[in-house]
Order: sequence, then C-alpha cells, then structure tokens
Amino acid sequence: MGTFLSKAILDFCIALGVVLGGSLLAGIASVIALQPPADTMRQVADHLKIWAIVVAVGGTIDPLRVIESNFMDGNLNPVFQQLMYILVSFMGAHVGTELIQWISRTRG
Repeated sequence: MGTFLSKAILDFCIALGVVLGGSLLAGIASVIALQPPADTMRQVADHLKIWAIVVAVGGTIDPLRVIESNFMDGNLNPVFQQLMYILVSFMGAHVGTELIQWISRTRG
C-alpha cells in the first residue's frame, strides 16, 4: 500500500505542477506579448488539464496496456490501481485549474 500511496501522491503533485507551472508561465508570456494575463492563464489551465493527466500517469499507452492485459487475465487489482492513478491525476489537474481560476478572477 505504501508504494501505491506514494505514486498516487506523486501523480497528484505532478498534474498540479503541470497546470500551475504552465499557466503561470503563460501569464508571464502574455504580459510580455501585451495580452491580458488573467484570460490567458484561465485558457491555458483549461487546455493543459488533459495533458497534465497524461504526463502524470506516464503516457497514454502504458496505463491502457496494463488495464487491458490484466483485465483480460482476470487480475483486477492492477486495473483498479491504474484507474485510481488516473483519477488522482485528474484531481491534481483539476485543483490546479481551480487555483488558476481563483488567482486570475476579475474583481468587480
């Protein structure tokens, strides 16, 4: 269980970091390009969410192969673990997106 939990925490943080890092750097780039940084950061965060999940789980093909081969053999524990890694990665990417939405909200 320790290995599973440590990899899940790593996946969460990687996905969070991809969204936060990419969005914040896009905000800096938009300032240099004389564009509104808040809008750019929100758009980039939304577009990076799926890629953050892919990066966190280590690519798109390997987890699917693990799921397929183990499911067909009737070994459901690795299937459940891979699905949980994907879910945890999604949660990290979503938290990152929500933080960027919160940081870049306009006050009115």
